Amino acid sequence: MIEDAPAARSALLLAMPAACAGAALAMAVLRPSVPAAWTIVRIASAAALAAAVLSFGTFIMAGAAVLPTASSAPLRVDTAGAVALLLVAFVGWVIAGYSRRCLEGEPGQVRYAGWLMATLAGVGGVVLANDLLALAACWMLASASLQRLLLFHGERPAARIAAHKKRVANRLSELCLFAAIGILWSTLGTLRIDAILAHPALADPAGVGAAVQVAMVLVVLAALLKCALLPFHGWLIQVMEAPTPVSALLHAGVVNLGGFVLIRLGGLLDAVPAAQALLVVAGTATAVLAALVMTTRISIKVSLAWSTCAQMGFMLMQVGLGAYAMALLHLVAHSLYKAHAFLSAGDGVQRTAALALANRPAPEGMARALAAALGAAALMAAAQYAWASLFDLPSAIDPVQWALAAVACIVLAPLLAGPARGVLAQPVLLLSACAVALVHAGLHASGSAWLPARPDEGSLLPWFLAAIVLCAFAALYLLQAAIRSSPRGALARRLHPWFYAGLFLDERVTQAGFAAWPLHDTRSRT
Repeated sequence: MIEDAPAARSALLLAMPAACAGAALAMAVLRPSVPAAWTIVRIASAAALAAAVLSFGTFIMAGAAVLPTASSAPLRVDTAGAVALLLVAFVGWVIAGYSRRCLEGEPGQVRYAGWLMATLAGVGGVVLANDLLALAACWMLASASLQRLLLFHGERPAARIAAHKKRVANRLSELCLFAAIGILWSTLGTLRIDAILAHPALADPAGVGAAVQVAMVLVVLAALLKCALLPFHGWLIQVMEAPTPVSALLHAGVVNLGGFVLIRLGGLLDAVPAAQALLVVAGTATAVLAALVMTTRISIKVSLAWSTCAQMGFMLMQVGLGAYAMALLHLVAHSLYKAHAFLSAGDGVQRTAALALANRPAPEGMARALAAALGAAALMAAAQYAWASLFDLPSAIDPVQWALAAVACIVLAPLLAGPARGVLAQPVLLLSACAVALVHAGLHASGSAWLPARPDEGSLLPWFLAAIVLCAFAALYLLQAAIRSSPRGALARRLHPWFYAGLFLDERVTQAGFAAWPLHDTRSRT
């Protein structure tokens, strides 16, 4: 870390959340007209993006730093923070521009603009904070502001129910987070992230006290709740009453914050095996089950919501395995993809209708699916060997690397097993599969230079966690292949009602949550 960096760099970092917070304050104090409000939003979002671009350039040139702006609340910029700040500013700029067109003629646009800017300010604060208490406060601001956006159509019962379920999940998450902060303060005597990660108590993972381990498990539970992992996913699936840009903001930005916080606290997570195991088990289960449920959905937005649930599970699984660079890459790719998917949902409906009218390909058999999986595994192994030879990487087998490579084979297999239409179709698909394998292996090989993976200390835990991931995704691939080979068979008919209902997990959690915290039928002023 570079201590005592110039004050100009601190000001540049603060410019992104400050511009958004200033715009939100202007909405609340000045109560401008609708055209003036959108002008303020456009200027603030453009200024935030410009500041994020300059800050990212400064990071590339000067490296990571802890930048004191006050003795108790310094800023932190590192690889994860620099990338995330640029991502948040860019996605916020795009959504702000889209919102003006999407909400044209709607009442309450000024309030919407204010809460949108407040949400972006809160997310920016989480990205920059080097103090756990400041991080928690900014996370609460982002969640509370997003809650107002989700109730933009607060007169609709479905919107109020989904928002209430999110409120319950948020309160439980914040309870876990503040309990963890209290334990870390009483045990380590500091809440500064740089001081926590450099604390002597973490030098020997075997000597980490029970209190620190409990605190990290609580942080993981907070992230699981915030990222809407099963069985706390119901609100994420049911917030479709909100305007489309709000859905894009939620799925492309706010819901990813749990993964970002865990990446930033990776040094603490490395010392707590129980937290690693919890992340891998919960993330893998969510990714597999949500992927199966997603295949039963017809609605474009609902299918995208289940996709987000699966992607959050996969990202947190990567964090649990210690593949922090791949998790950050996944966060960025998912955010950009999901923002585009929601903002172009109308085009998605047209594409789905066109596919429904097209001739359906013949079901692929199990033999073809297994052959495609073996071919994908061979391609991935060749790509891994090529990068290892090119960069003279260690020859020792890394269970995490090969587990993630095996999961990537599930992506490659459909390219090799898909029906080839035309003379050039099959070579193009094969070249695409080779390119995906090379890119995946290359990113994994080079990512450790920016975000080092968890150090290998000879423990059997990485092998055990990798085995869980391999078995789960192998079962997912085989089950999907069996269903595709006989889409009207007995297995598909038996499983479809259960997966279409999401295994009835949300109903049980909703009953328990509403019994403990009932929803009062009051209309939102938002």
